[in-house]
Amino acid sequence: MDHRLAGYDRAVYRSVARLSTPALDEPLRRVSDLANFSKLWFLVAGGIALFGGPRGRRAALSGLGAIGATSFVVNQPIKKLAGERRRPDRHGLGVPVQRWVRMPSSGSFPSGHSASAAAFAVAVGGLLPRLRPGLRVMASAVAFSRVYTGVHYPSDVLVGVAVGAVFGRLAARLAVRLRPPASHPRRTM
Repeated sequence: MDHRLAGYDRAVYRSVARLSTPALDEPLRRVSDLANFSKLWFLVAGGIALFGGPRGRRAALSGLGAIGATSFVVNQPIKKLAGERRRPDRHGLGVPVQRWVRMPSSGSFPSGHSASAAAFAVAVGGLLPRLRPGLRVMASAVAFSRVYTGVHYPSDVLVGVAVGAVFGRLAARLAVRLRPPASHPRRTM
């Protein structure tokens, strides 16, 4: 990474670390932990599939498919090509200990949590537009929580969101294309 960009990344990271927002510590830690292994998105997909009828089931499957594709691409070729960027030094960069979540052992770039959140929100939101605002808020909270809890630099999150959004869009388009034609009532003579 260019030294100037790395400097901006650390400056934004430190600015988030310096936020005096103790009321957010516990909720954002919980959001970050709930997003581990996409648990949050599996729960949301289950609710959508259960209560959303056929469109809800299609959207839930599309969202989970987007997460699967995104997770594979982020955790295999991208993280390997990025050279296993080291995680931030939370202590040295001033993240309060009460915000900390378990530090992942994988490379920092890009954020898999943010990628999965964006993939799910964009895929499901593309098929169920009425859910789009709420899903975007949830995905944004997950993405922000990764910087807030100190496990990612802002650029890790931004690139993760961008990759996830692309795969979410592709999954929604594929779901629309694969949609079986609407059945027409038969005419009886």
